[in-house]
Amino acid sequence: MGIFVNSDNSAFQVALNSEIYIDKTGLLTYTNKVMNTLQGYICNSRPRRFGKSITADMLTAYYSKGCDSGNMFSGLEISQSPDFKEHLNRYDVIHWDIQWCIGAAGGADRVVSYITEKTIEELRKYYSEVIPSDPCSLPEALSFICNATKNKFVLIIDEWDVLIRDMAANSKIQDEYISFLRGLFKGTEPTKYIQLAYLTGILPIKKEKTQSALNNFDEFTMLSAGRLSPYIGFTEAEVKELSERYQVEFDKVKAWYDGYVLRNCQVYNPKAVVSVMLDGEFKSYWSETASYEAIVPLINMDYDGLKTAIIEMLSGVEVKVDTSTFGNDISNIQSKDDVLTYMIHLGYLGYDQTKKMAFVPNEEIRQELTRAVESKRWNEMLLFQQESERLLDATLDLDEKVVASQIGKIHDEYVSVIQYHNENSLSSVLAIAYLSSMQYYFKPVWELPTGRGFADFVFIPKPEYKNDYPALVIELKWNQNAQTALQQIKEKNYPESILNYMGNILLVGINYDKVSKEHTCRIEAYGKN
Repeated sequence: MGIFVNSDNSAFQVALNSEIYIDKTGLLTYTNKVMNTLQGYICNSRPRRFGKSITADMLTAYYSKGCDSGNMFSGLEISQSPDFKEHLNRYDVIHWDIQWCIGAAGGADRVVSYITEKTIEELRKYYSEVIPSDPCSLPEALSFICNATKNKFVLIIDEWDVLIRDMAANSKIQDEYISFLRGLFKGTEPTKYIQLAYLTGILPIKKEKTQSALNNFDEFTMLSAGRLSPYIGFTEAEVKELSERYQVEFDKVKAWYDGYVLRNCQVYNPKAVVSVMLDGEFKSYWSETASYEAIVPLINMDYDGLKTAIIEMLSGVEVKVDTSTFGNDISNIQSKDDVLTYMIHLGYLGYDQTKKMAFVPNEEIRQELTRAVESKRWNEMLLFQQESERLLDATLDLDEKVVASQIGKIHDEYVSVIQYHNENSLSSVLAIAYLSSMQYYFKPVWELPTGRGFADFVFIPKPEYKNDYPALVIELKWNQNAQTALQQIKEKNYPESILNYMGNILLVGINYDKVSKEHTCRIEAYGKN
């Protein structure tokens, strides 16, 4: 048993000892299935605080010959699998945490040599008669062992991409590291000594030209997590169970920490969910482990449409993004789409794989992004915020003429890039126009299910502002009239769907006349019986 080779199960035991542990051992059913196949090369990337290291520790505890984990896994999901005991603690496991290795090696430039030397040194304790005394590379050492003993290895690399992210400006370190990984994993010889390879980090594998530098790996990312979706973050069912156990309002947890859409799963931020369950305080826990300063240089890049896209998403609008252009290399970001794709991998944006749209996933992230934007004091943002505040004030004052005028002004001066074509484009402009409401309201709910139809969107005030700010139920019409929009709200009984948890409600009907190119507005306070 060593630091890297055949580690024990103590790291995973710490996770099991915690007050809240969500069983994700079902992932082992998949890794068992793909062992010793071409699909047994896995890169599972996800943001900070999404359980990357716990997963790596779980894999080590289950597969490593250096421990006996039968009791540890009994009662967990994997113990019900028919092949549970077949793979339990049966393999030589090599597990590296690259972030830890940087410090231990004395710097990023020594990581590859440090890993090579220390791992071979530990392997000699098990296979001294097999590994030659002459210097050799790590792939050679693994090949010697496999040829002599037929033993194959499980390789686990945690924070695999830290040298790609933190050493983005140092091509020498990056090239050495990528070459090291290629030698370890690519070609015919590695298939002889690798039973399973599992890489986890924030970024997918770096692309060179148009393909992955390690193109024999199956990648599961925040863009496309595939069958591993339930094992990235907490699922909605898991969060509901925790909310019941700790008597925390589920709908509020959902508004604050949900929003990541992976395949058919709604995925929640695990660290934030655990923190709110234990502390009972709804706030941004993101800043406790990651500073928004990391994205300030990104959102301040002068790419066409980037600042507008950020403002749109802060307002609750989804933005089209081409994720194919990003090379998973932050030293080579060249467009708005590259920035947005990187922010998706970092967890600052959610992504709808079907619609190819990026969005701000929840209240926690909206607050972090807002802080990042405000720290740079964009002139565009400051002026826009002022106009948006005037719009919100006019709405709350039931000043229909000013509301109509402000919507027109905001469209003409700030979001004219959105061309009016139909109710959908009008809806996007309205969501952006009410950006200032985000201080007092949750992210607007689009197409909220209601009595006999759908509201265009509904603004629900945060609990601390419920007594001072009404809910806003907004219906939009295209080339009709504002009174029709208002009447439709009443006919569909829109407010009934939110009365059980809301206070006062304003009904807002807005119409755009494509001939006169003018907005009209009608506002009424909803009278509850």
